[in-house]
Amino acid sequence: MIANLINQLDNISSEADKEISSVNSLAQLNELHTKFLGRKGLVAKLMGAMRDLQPEDKPKLGQKANEVKSLITGILEKKEAELQANEDSEKIKKDKIDVSLPGTSQKTGGIHPLTQTINEIIDIFVQLGFAVEEGREIEDEWHTFDALNIPKSHPARDVQDTFFVKSSQEIDSSDNQNVLRTHTSPVQIRVMQNSTPPLKFIAPGRVYRNETIDASHYSMFHQVEGLYVNENVTFAELKGTLLSWAHAYYGPDVDLRFRPSYFPFTEPSAEVDVTCTMCAGKGCSVCKQTGWVEILGAGMVHPNVFKSVGYDPEKVSGFAFGMGPERIAMLKHRINDIRLFYENDTRFLKQFV
Repeated sequence: MIANLINQLDNISSEADKEISSVNSLAQLNELHTKFLGRKGLVAKLMGAMRDLQPEDKPKLGQKANEVKSLITGILEKKEAELQANEDSEKIKKDKIDVSLPGTSQKTGGIHPLTQTINEIIDIFVQLGFAVEEGREIEDEWHTFDALNIPKSHPARDVQDTFFVKSSQEIDSSDNQNVLRTHTSPVQIRVMQNSTPPLKFIAPGRVYRNETIDASHYSMFHQVEGLYVNENVTFAELKGTLLSWAHAYYGPDVDLRFRPSYFPFTEPSAEVDVTCTMCAGKGCSVCKQTGWVEILGAGMVHPNVFKSVGYDPEKVSGFAFGMGPERIAMLKHRINDIRLFYENDTRFLKQFV
């Protein structure tokens, strides 16, 4: 019996040598290691027959099994070194860098065209002596409407134009609900509540309106509003300020046109047009052959607004204005669809890098 077991061990050794020499991967080699030398491998199974041997034959089988294990281990290690060397060689070839090839340029990011426009607007007004103030985007109705002389019956307060924000049952059922601000004017109210004249600042930021989205309307957009409050502020100062900004932004050849209008928070109020930069005022499809393009609204602060923040309208006066950076950017870059600003299409955005 011992002779038969030793012969089987020799056969296992030969089989291992043959199979190991033919493998092509470390994964296959690992499988053969398990097959021959694993806890349930061929050598281990054969060693299970040792319990049936005579006492004098057990050392012989153990010695032969150790020799076979050592032989197979040596073959496995040699093959592993060979396969590892081949893998390393292939990896080196694959990862090799040809330093003679031209470099690959990296795509660089850039500032969004809207951000560029807002920054340019801010920079000009800062040079004109305006500070920059920011405020919350979720506001209450009082700061958004009441304090700005917009009565309860005004269409702007209708749910069709304003996004109301659910907060708590107590607030939602009150007369001063939370809304997504429809303009940045609440910033002006809060600054006036916490400061005394003179005040001179702009308030840039996002605003929200329940608009039907199309080429010229979006439910979220931006505004830059400005406020100047002091003693004896005149409409002439408003015109001079806006003209200085227009010359700095569009160039010295543009002019402004003020048309009477109505805003609840200013009186008198005006819509402000700028010379069409597409045709230099000669008339084109952009300006509808008029030579003018509307860019902002402005006016003298209404006395009721001053009263709402505790200012005496007999002692102070001021002007306010507001402009939409989206419209200004569209006119400057000849963009015909506001939705392009928010689609994040890199083919569009890379034009402004």
